[in-house]
Amino acid sequence: MHRPLCPVETLYVGQRSRAVLSCALRGRVDAGALAAAFDAVTQAHPTLRARIVADGGGHALALLDETERPRLETRTADLEEAYATELNRPLTLGGPLSRAVLVSAPGGTEHLFVLVVDHTVTDGHSSITLHNTVWDHYRALVTDERPQPGRADAGTADAPEWPEPVSALLPPADEADTAAYLDARIARAKESPVELVRYDPARTGGGAGDEGHIEVCRLTLDTDRTARLRGRAREAGVSVHALIAAALLRTARRRLDGDGPRTLGCLSPVDLRSRLTPPLPASVMVPAVTTHLQTLEVSETSDPLDLARTVHARVNDFIARGAHFHEMRITPEIPRNPALQLATVIVTNMGVVPGPRLPDGLRAVDVRLVPGRENYFPQAGRSPVMACVVSFEGRLSIEFPHSTACFSPAFMRAFRDEVLDALLAFASEPRREPATTDVG
Repeated sequence: MHRPLCPVETLYVGQRSRAVLSCALRGRVDAGALAAAFDAVTQAHPTLRARIVADGGGHALALLDETERPRLETRTADLEEAYATELNRPLTLGGPLSRAVLVSAPGGTEHLFVLVVDHTVTDGHSSITLHNTVWDHYRALVTDERPQPGRADAGTADAPEWPEPVSALLPPADEADTAAYLDARIARAKESPVELVRYDPARTGGGAGDEGHIEVCRLTLDTDRTARLRGRAREAGVSVHALIAAALLRTARRRLDGDGPRTLGCLSPVDLRSRLTPPLPASVMVPAVTTHLQTLEVSETSDPLDLARTVHARVNDFIARGAHFHEMRITPEIPRNPALQLATVIVTNMGVVPGPRLPDGLRAVDVRLVPGRENYFPQAGRSPVMACVVSFEGRLSIEFPHSTACFSPAFMRAFRDEVLDALLAFASEPRREPATTDVG
């Protein structure tokens, strides 16, 4: 009934971070069928109907009893206010690691579905897959399609088959090699400390006893502009992720004092699912991601395409060397060496993903993925800026979650607008021949 958390998963326990999937809908929703669909999915994934408990000197997942397992919540409310509420509503400490809410606007034709999952048991890819699976079950129920099969390893209600942690699926490694990798990473972090973005002095929170609340500033491109940005990235021999990272780095540099180059850090999550042998399906509810941190000298005059080429080449080299596996192995050392993941900008990248497949008469107006957490530490005075990047159905979206105790809405809107201007410039500039990039 218990499944110990591995050291990597345990890091998420203190963070209390969560993935917030939301889907704005137009049409008729059968709340009973949606509740049954959510029940079917949580039955197939024991991690979704579990809580975190103390286990010796660590933590473990423990199955909730039938009366405690999560069920679909429904209510009528203003949808914009409901989204803000759910974004700021933490999962209950010691309670279920998932929550599903259906909010309907007065009139009953517009709705918001919100699915929240603790990052201890999910990552971006698995949370998106989970969201779409809920709607697959819903569609099957309301159209009399054959129901989707549950996970083969779900087990029984009394003896669940817990998924293995990704740290147990890594290829074998020599302990001396891992130790040498850790030493080198710590040395590089000390040699090149990165600058962070100072909190906005005009922030709306941050007073004594005021920890603010989470807001999200959002950037979106339509399908045409998204396609043009992808095309320019291909022509330049870089990824869209690298273009976005370059835009963020240049925008962050303009928030720093002084002239000349400054050392900035770019943290890029790296998916491990497709790089394991055999690959791990996105339906398996475990966090399966590591990170790549690189430092770059960025000045007011840095060429954005040159920055993008550097980011792109270094990430590719990191993966080609198999360093992503070493990075996962040293993750438990982060609490003792936080500089290992300290960056000026954090740029996630889910890539191009499908939205939910819905029955006739129901349409997804908007789909969003936003990370949230409990502590933003306004007392630190500065922090990284996070950008959550995903393309649902061919439309690029960048979400900038932040605490109002750290950055004001006006500050984040200005940051977002500069990033947007940079991406539009990328999408429209003429082709340039790729340059040789130093990947050291």
